[in-house]
Amino acid sequence: MDARTGLPVVGMVGAGQLARMTHQAAIPLGQTLRILAESARDGAALVAADVVIGTHTSYEDLLAFAAGCDVVTFDHEHVPTDFIRSLASAGHAVYPGADALVHAQDKAVLREALAKAGIPGPAWSGVSAVEDVVAFGAEHGWPVVLKVARGGYDGRGVWFLSESAAASHVLDPDRPYIVEQRVPILRELAVLVARSPYGQVSVWPVVQTVQRDGICVEVIAPAPHLSEELAGVAANLA
Repeated sequence: MDARTGLPVVGMVGAGQLARMTHQAAIPLGQTLRILAESARDGAALVAADVVIGTHTSYEDLLAFAAGCDVVTFDHEHVPTDFIRSLASAGHAVYPGADALVHAQDKAVLREALAKAGIPGPAWSGVSAVEDVVAFGAEHGWPVVLKVARGGYDGRGVWFLSESAAASHVLDPDRPYIVEQRVPILRELAVLVARSPYGQVSVWPVVQTVQRDGICVEVIAPAPHLSEELAGVAANLA
C-alpha cells in the first residue's frame, strides 16, 4: 500500500507503450504504478516516477518486484507461464492469472478454447514437421498460414505458404507451430473487456483496426458502418 495515497501499488511488468498509456491513465486517479523495465530508456520508464530495472525472463527479478506491489499485471504476454504460476503460488496477486494469459501466449491453446466455446474460426492444426503442413494443405487447400504457437507478435512468426516446399525453410524443430486455412479478411474488429476480481464487467465500444505488414497502425473508434446487431455479437464473443 502506498502510504502517501492509501491506494494499492500496482506493478506492471514491462515498460512499453501499453505501460506508458497505463501510467498516463493512472495519474488522474492518483494511482501508484510501479514499472519493471529492462532499461531506463524504455517508453514507460522515461515518464514513470517509480521504476525498477529488471527483466521478465528472470524469476528472481519478478519475485523481488512483486514483493513491493499489492497486485502485479503485465504490459505484454511474454512472461513465462510457469513464472506467473509461481508468483501466484507464493501469495502474490497476479492479474490476469496464468490460466487466462496463456490464451494470449499460446495460439494452439487459444484455438482449442475458441473451438470448445463453439466460436467459428478457420480450420487449423498443430504441426511440427513439413509432412504435417503438407497433409493440412492437401486437405484444406493452398495457400495456408503457418504461425509459431508461442512468441510471435506484430506480424513476426507468421508465414503465408503457397506450396509445401516453402515450409521446409521455416520450420524450426525446437518450436511449436500451428497451421491455419487462409481465409479472406474484410476487416478486423476488436473489443476491449475488463473484469474485476468482484465480478464486475465493463465492455468498451467495438473498434476497427488497420493493419500494415501485420502491425496495427491505426484504431478507428467506434468501428464505422457496423450494425448494432453485429456490434452486440462481437461484444458477446469477447
